[in-house]
Amino acid sequence: MNARLSPWRLGATLYMPAVRSDIAEAILRDKITGLRSLVICLEDAVSDAELPQALHNLQQLLLQLSAAQRAEGNAAWPLVFIRPRHLAMAEWLIENLDLSAIDGLVLPKFTLATLPAWWQIIAETHLHLMPTLETEEVFDVVAMRELAQALQQHPCRSRILALRIGGNDLMNTLSLRRPRHLTLYDTPMGYTIKMLVAVFASRDFVLSAPVCELIDDQMMLENELQLDIAHGLVGKTAIHPSQIAAIQSQLMVSAADHADALRILNSSQAVFKSQGAMCEPATHRRWAEAILARAQEYGIAAENSSGNAMLLRNLFT
Repeated sequence: MNARLSPWRLGATLYMPAVRSDIAEAILRDKITGLRSLVICLEDAVSDAELPQALHNLQQLLLQLSAAQRAEGNAAWPLVFIRPRHLAMAEWLIENLDLSAIDGLVLPKFTLATLPAWWQIIAETHLHLMPTLETEEVFDVVAMRELAQALQQHPCRSRILALRIGGNDLMNTLSLRRPRHLTLYDTPMGYTIKMLVAVFASRDFVLSAPVCELIDDQMMLENELQLDIAHGLVGKTAIHPSQIAAIQSQLMVSAADHADALRILNSSQAVFKSQGAMCEPATHRRWAEAILARAQEYGIAAENSSGNAMLLRNLFT
């Protein structure tokens, strides 16, 4: 996987309905400050009546992107994905449109049963995959273990950038909606996220965090982000540009964690004390590597005298 397609580059992944006419500006002209990755959505964000217009818009957009890529490359672009409605639509997109400028597909309603059909469609393309875990099977730890084991051994493994957790679809399966005063972790999704991390992260899969649909509640978003990071999730779905800066500022690494990570990776001691805590390189190495990868992408924050985060490096502006 090349450096452009590192999961650490995802940051706040903004979903944009394919009916929008300003997607090219977001990709080519930095219209949305700090945008690192976006998903052009043809699924839930597009109604049946809007679908013809959405497909027309997408076709015109892809022509623009292909021309721009040939002229100047895509190194400065955010990562760009398409979320098709279903398997048949994905097959149509691959057969009929120029997807050369697209980094990959977000696979909706992904399950072990649909894996062979998705791979048959995508195998001969360059596209990377972000399967979405959002069906009833996700609540079944045995089903998730079987999926993880199958993906480990499947040829698609090298193409999977991250597994996305579809929070709203999973809550809908339970006939629930997130309460306005609670994070997802205070709902049945708390168990579900913990289980998915245990099953998939232990097998070296990256998981990205569900959306926080409370657009105007920055405190709730920040609280949830802290829990996302504590669970090892990489990046978070965003549904509004106002969420991007908040998400990516939370992804910055504290100076204390950065210092510990460096000590862990460079120490010859089996166990040592740092900043009041035990550090054990044999068991903390993977954490330390993840901290340095995050710091490289999002920068380091330090605590000032009043205890507030102060930016030392901001790599996403």
